[in-house]
Amino acid sequence: MFTRTSLSERAGRDLRLTRLLLERLPDASLAWQPHQRSFTLAGLGTHLARLPHWGAQILAQPHHDVGAGGPGHGALSTRDDILTLFDRHVAEWDDVLASTSDAILNAPWELRHGARVIESMPHAEAIDRYLLHHLIHHRGQLTVYLRVAGVPLLPLYGPTADFGCDGDDRRVVGPALPGADDDRIP
Repeated sequence: MFTRTSLSERAGRDLRLTRLLLERLPDASLAWQPHQRSFTLAGLGTHLARLPHWGAQILAQPHHDVGAGGPGHGALSTRDDILTLFDRHVAEWDDVLASTSDAILNAPWELRHGARVIESMPHAEAIDRYLLHHLIHHRGQLTVYLRVAGVPLLPLYGPTADFGCDGDDRRVVGPALPGADDDRIP
């Protein structure tokens, strides 16, 4: 059984990690893309910034219809715009989650195409799949984009080639990391 508390903790960690990466987006490289059919760096950052809104929608509605379409959204043009959108959508997510009962989290949610039900699962499982796994997937993709763009990668899950960590004390070995002493590094 999912609870609001456990979901809040899990989503909160993934959203904090995502913001740390979005903060590293280089404005000068936002138009770069690895392939013509891939996101630009700005497009990927913008997509990540919009995912918490998708999570809020999953909690607030009993289903989502992929056949209904939706407004097309272009990529934002600056890191600050992407961060502002992300922060707004995280605040929306937090507000919706705070007002959601554990009963709703465990109530059925459906992904539909018109009248056809593609799949049905509890709201919390839909959050796990369509918000958290989706966020993790694109965050991993963003680390590759940032690596290719020459941006040093933070130790999101442990040491990277750019930054090493010494156990729980979070001592940075290498260049000084902004915010290292304010508990932002997980």
